[in-house]
Amino acid sequence: MELLTRAIKGTQDLLPSQSHENQYIESSLLEIAGNFGFREIRTPVFEHTELFTRCVGDTTDVVQKEMYTFEDKGGRSITLRPEGTAGAVRAFLEHGLFNEPLPQKLCYLTSCYRYEKPQAGRLREFHQFGVECLGTASPAADAEIISLGDHIFDFLGVENLSLEINSIGCLDCRKDYHRALKEYFKAKKGELCPTCIERLERNPMRILDCKSPVCSKIAADAPVVLDYICEPCKEHFEQVEGYLDAMNITYKVNPRIVRGLDYYTRTVFEFVSNEIGAQGTVLGGGRYDGLVAELGGQSTTSLGFAMGLERLLLLMHAQGIPFPSQKGCDVYIIPVGENAYKKAAAMAFELRSSGLSAQLDVAGRSVKAQMKFADKIGAAYTVVLGEDELNGGTLKLKYMKTGEITQTPLESFAEDFMEISIRRSTVELEEMLNGSEIDDKKF
Repeated sequence: MELLTRAIKGTQDLLPSQSHENQYIESSLLEIAGNFGFREIRTPVFEHTELFTRCVGDTTDVVQKEMYTFEDKGGRSITLRPEGTAGAVRAFLEHGLFNEPLPQKLCYLTSCYRYEKPQAGRLREFHQFGVECLGTASPAADAEIISLGDHIFDFLGVENLSLEINSIGCLDCRKDYHRALKEYFKAKKGELCPTCIERLERNPMRILDCKSPVCSKIAADAPVVLDYICEPCKEHFEQVEGYLDAMNITYKVNPRIVRGLDYYTRTVFEFVSNEIGAQGTVLGGGRYDGLVAELGGQSTTSLGFAMGLERLLLLMHAQGIPFPSQKGCDVYIIPVGENAYKKAAAMAFELRSSGLSAQLDVAGRSVKAQMKFADKIGAAYTVVLGEDELNGGTLKLKYMKTGEITQTPLESFAEDFMEISIRRSTVELEEMLNGSEIDDKKF
């Protein structure tokens, strides 16, 4: 079969057989974030380009190489969002959320777009879960944000992650660090890639984040930022460490973490895995104390993180972490004849209104074909409704797993089925609990 077109490189389809895994992850993330006081925000998929060049930084790989930017019919430069923080901060300012009690705790599930070489865990259209905490300078907030990430992985059962933290200082103490980096890299200027030569004068910290193997090797011996941070930044970082120690969260200080976006200040952190290839950072974030002011607001100390959902899913599969089963069909009604079909439709409507999954034939299949279809979709129960059942007022409910038949009155079928289904589930759950260990988080 020759298709007209296929999915664009770097994008992927999420099929019905897979979507329940994403739904489980997404609902879990929103619920956990809600327990920490975060409320969901949704922002447009595209923004004015200057929002990202100003926020993300025009010396970053994201802005220089990866953004999807185009001119709309009004002649405006528009960009598909490459990350979630910029839009959330823009909305915070535009809608006056700074007038509400601070800190404002926002979270989001969002699609993002970057033109990168596709590989496992890195797509051109990808999805993130992010949180933003706007309006607090306290190191306790840094620790709380990190603990939220730690709690997410613990809840989902993800193991073997390394939490790495660092401080990249404030804008004031970073000036000394920039001077030291310039001096170091100027001596090796002839070996740097063209992009990093341009960065050398404007923002030498970006060289530390370069993906070029040659530049990465040179950067490995560059001055360390922790040797240059001022006393207030040093004290802030020590307090963050103290709070993490108090919560028994294991971490290590990695002075090479700078993150890939220019808005970060002071605390930066990453949760890293070595089980999913080169794209090992599953969650990353930190402070961005100057970003709100950069967009025209009052100085508002803030912080947040983002995690890649594709990478998280990849890691959960690599570790064999079980997902809750996809909700199946509770009962498949097999009508025989026009009168029976009308009654079956009414029964299905009543069952669905009660929160159950009920299906019936909409393709004109024979009774035999309907039975086969019910088996293929994994229907828990089937019930045949024909003239005999309509006249006799009694239905035979078949439990597909064992073939057991239960008779129930036609007129009270929905109510009786609810009771039968609950009773069956309770018995099977008790048998499972008595026979083997069950992960109680899934029930």
